[in-house]
Amino acid sequence: MRAILWLDEPGCDDPALVGGKASGLGRWTAHHQVPPGFCVTAEALAHFPEIAAEPFPEALRGLVADAYAALGARCGTPEPNVAVRSSAVDEDGAGASFAGIYTTFLNVRGLDAILDAIARCHAAAADPRVAAYRTQRGLTGAGIAVLVQQLIPADTAAVVFSANPTSGATDEIVINASFGLGESIVGGSTTPDTWILRKPDLSLLRAHTGEKQNMTVLCEGGTREVPVPRTLRTRPSLDEPLVQQLAQLALRLEEAAGKPVDIECAYRDGQLYLLQCRPITTLRAEGQRPRS
Repeated sequence: MRAILWLDEPGCDDPALVGGKASGLGRWTAHHQVPPGFCVTAEALAHFPEIAAEPFPEALRGLVADAYAALGARCGTPEPNVAVRSSAVDEDGAGASFAGIYTTFLNVRGLDAILDAIARCHAAAADPRVAAYRTQRGLTGAGIAVLVQQLIPADTAAVVFSANPTSGATDEIVINASFGLGESIVGGSTTPDTWILRKPDLSLLRAHTGEKQNMTVLCEGGTREVPVPRTLRTRPSLDEPLVQQLAQLALRLEEAAGKPVDIECAYRDGQLYLLQCRPITTLRAEGQRPRS
């Protein structure tokens, strides 16, 4: 049984082992700046059905403890802050993304807290929302893995679509960005800045500076929403070179994936990190061809 797989380890691009979210990142670690992390495999979690019980299965606890210690060595700190995310084997596929359906825990630190988050991710797979989403799409039950990954305390976060999910135009790239962590964007708690660029020359079609009233920041044991400082609310969260950098990244990932993609990124101290890459599953049927 392969209980632990690292994102940069052979096999971590297999959704049957590590789920769609982790395999999507595992595919890109060799060529892009992806924060280090490891996955507790679907096979391991299926082998330990009592994972949500107390005490946590000792054999699996030891494996996670070793992996967390190794992650600390990679991050340069004994107990790094991590994100713990569910990663179902049929998640982030061409027909179903499960975006926002499964459980994520941010800013988790220490072995006991990580074990608790893993158990809760495993238990959340039985959530009625998950069952309803599966039923709507004709999906049967599937295994789940859990990704434990270094948390990037983003100065600015961005969600990028390599095709326009609103209009369906596949010759446009849409960038949404705001200060702080990306949860304020994906959760809809702020109005982000938006840029729309035309492919393939990446000429700017439209730009809008959002109000950005709120931002997600780290706090003890998690995250919280705070007001964006007034001096930043009307200031774009990205300058032109960074907008171009994100658009070029979207082009490269779309070309490699062979289909339009939805990516999440973070900037910390000027460094760009790729946090997620999955197919766009919400394009309108009439938008599958580029507009003339």
